[in-house]
Parts: sequence; structure tokens; C-alpha cells
Amino acid sequence: MTRIARFFSNDLGIDLGTANTAVYLRGKGVVLMEPSIVAINRDTKEVLAVGLEAKKMLGKTPANIIAMKPMKDGVIADFDACEAMLRHFINKVKSPRHKFVMPPRMVIAVPSGITSVERRAVRETALKAGARIVKLVEEPMASAIGVGLPVEEPCGSFILDIGGGTTEMAVISLGGLVLTKSLRVAGNEMDEAISNYLKKKYNLLVGERTAEDIKINIGSAYPLEEELTLEVHGRDLVEGLPKMIRVRSEEIREALKETLLAIVGAVRDILEETPPELSSDLVERGLVIAGGGALLRNIDKLISQETKLPVKVAENPLLAVVTGAGKMLEEERYFKMFPSE
Repeated sequence: MTRIARFFSNDLGIDLGTANTAVYLRGKGVVLMEPSIVAINRDTKEVLAVGLEAKKMLGKTPANIIAMKPMKDGVIADFDACEAMLRHFINKVKSPRHKFVMPPRMVIAVPSGITSVERRAVRETALKAGARIVKLVEEPMASAIGVGLPVEEPCGSFILDIGGGTTEMAVISLGGLVLTKSLRVAGNEMDEAISNYLKKKYNLLVGERTAEDIKINIGSAYPLEEELTLEVHGRDLVEGLPKMIRVRSEEIREALKETLLAIVGAVRDILEETPPELSSDLVERGLVIAGGGALLRNIDKLISQETKLPVKVAENPLLAVVTGAGKMLEEERYFKMFPSE
């Protein structure tokens, strides 16, 4: 790419996540991080709001408006809504001086376990939304590049990325994925587990936003030094009236137990399959956790206890994937590692 083309380029790195979409503008860094939600008029199919504005409408819309998530388990569930969302975010981050220049190159992070049909769907959606060239990179690779792991060196690196719709994990060496696993158990399942627990134990019905707030405020994967409590508001399933209860962090940890065990089990499965030479690297280097799930209190302690490896949470786990996609645009050696779709 020539220097003139670079100057006039508005190339984008995109983490098209189930829960949030983040955008990296080459030369500027991460410029957008908003919920992957679109509000649509049922009758006219008109897009009314995207991102943060649409999230405010979740569970509160009249009959003629639907607030929906175009992504499910890391893949596109509604093509039209996803295209509208992508186009909105692209226009939002576009600089005025880029208004009349060539369309952008896009590096989009996708789950490692998606099918060729799902990959083609992402590519076509990006092209319809205005991309010139589309490169797809597996989320664990993007995440590893984003957190600064030595992916090109002849040594083993283990990345665990716990997102909203999928948990991605991989052992990486010499610029490739030696072993990888994509688990459709992640942050959304944690929210659902909390909601089900409250329904079963307290006959309390809460929405997905409330369940997520509980997870953020008092959720943990391993006992805390000082346990927490939180007031939770919902609807009593017996009387049908608004109700408030006080929930303890020990209860939420119990609610999350099954989901966390599924993630830990998958990590152990990959470690059991790792070649001996790379295993010895992991004993010394350990593994890095990224993604929104890395923010769950003491998740590093739980995984370290279960794997007997040193475990570190990435410095900015929410932005690891999009930062990696952005680095691929900034540094040509990364960009050339992956073929254009």
C-alpha cells in the first residue's frame, strides 16, 4: 500500500462481538465500543437506533419496535440488521477528510469454530457495508496479537478469550494456531445462569440487563476476601408484583459454577492435547485471559488452581481482540500473515 493511499485510507479493525462491537481506526486507535444491538420498526423495517441508544430500549419497546442483537454465539443471526449496524458504526467513526476517499480495508475478528458458510456471511456483510478488502482473523489470534504475545516466535503461547457469545482458546506458535477450541458458552450463558438461579430460588424474574449488572457488581469465580451483597429488583413470579431481594456473592458464584466448569474443562482438554515441547513453554509462560469474561472477579485464581499454570488477566481485556485487528493494519507483517477472503 503506497504512502498516499495510507494517508487517505480509513482502514478499520473490527471486533464484531455478540455483546459489543469495537472498532479500531488505523492511525487513531480504538475509536468506538458499543453494544451489538439494533432497534428496528417491525412494520417499516426502518432502523431506529444502533448501539448504546438501542440498548436503552431493550425490554422497554412498544409492540411495533423490536430491539434485537444481530449476532448470536459469535455469528450473524440477522444479516440485514448486522449490515445496518456495521454501516452505522463505519459512518460514525469516519473522519470528515475520509468522506470521498477509497472504501476501507477491514480486518474482522471471527470465532475460530465458525463454518465456511458463516465466514462467507461475515465477508459479504462487510462488503455490503462498504469494505474494499476484507480479511478475517480468528479471535484467539487477534486477541493474542492484541495483548502482545509473541505469536511469531517458536514458543507456545496460550490465550483464553471469554466473550459474550463464545469462549475462544488457542495454543499459538510460529504465527499459527496449533490447537484451538471455540466454545459457545460465555458471558451470555453466565447472565442466563444468574437469571435462572434467581427464578428457581426466589421466584424472581429479572431481565438480561439486570442479570448482567449482578454479574458485574458481585459476580466471582473463586471465593473473595470480602464477600459482597446487592439489592436486586424484579417481578415476583407468584404474586406478579415488583419485588426486591438482597443477593450474596456466594450465591452468584454458585449460579455461575456450571458455566465456569465448562470453560475450565475445555482449557484442560486443550492442555492435554498440547505437544510436550509447547507444554514446557506453558509451564513457564502460563496463559493469558482476555475478553469481557476476564473481568469476572478471581477467574484467574480459579483457572490457575484447576490447571496448575500461572494465569494472567490482560491489561485491557475488553479491547484485546480489536487491538489485535488494529495491529494487523498498522504492521504489514501481521496483515500478510492472513489471506484476503
